[in-house]
Amino acid sequence: MKVAILVGSRSDLDAAEKVRARLQEFEVPSVVHVASAHRTPEKVDRLVADPETELFVALAGLSAALPGAVAARTLRPVIGVPLLGRGLGLDSLLSVVQMPPGVPVAAVGLDSTDNAALLAVHILALKHPELLPRLERYRARWREEPAAPAPAPGSP
Repeated sequence: MKVAILVGSRSDLDAAEKVRARLQEFEVPSVVHVASAHRTPEKVDRLVADPETELFVALAGLSAALPGAVAARTLRPVIGVPLLGRGLGLDSLLSVVQMPPGVPVAAVGLDSTDNAALLAVHILALKHPELLPRLERYRARWREEPAAPAPAPGSP
């Protein structure tokens, strides 16, 4: 099981690290790559061709082409995370959610790195049932303290 987290530029690495850290809490292996849909499409092709990757999380600002570029090259799930960036983020949000028919991208809210990671774990749990108890523990903590962010699934 492996998740590839892709960002279009180095300036988005902090957001990618948040996704990676949350996945790590669920013991889901992931790797972060900088690969631009526009500047390095060959690199995107190579990354998408990796047979060990089961799911992609693509974070992008501005035109947010990366999630769609990844989805166009694979039949594996792609989660798009629109990033706020320099503006209001509406351009990024619309680019991720308004995909053409036949090229679906699961979209989360602006800068929603936690939800992207959690959605990835939910999708992977369909094939990897060992993730289900971890998700159940995570959700149980939300029920106990709904006002506070849920701690990592393995923490006390």
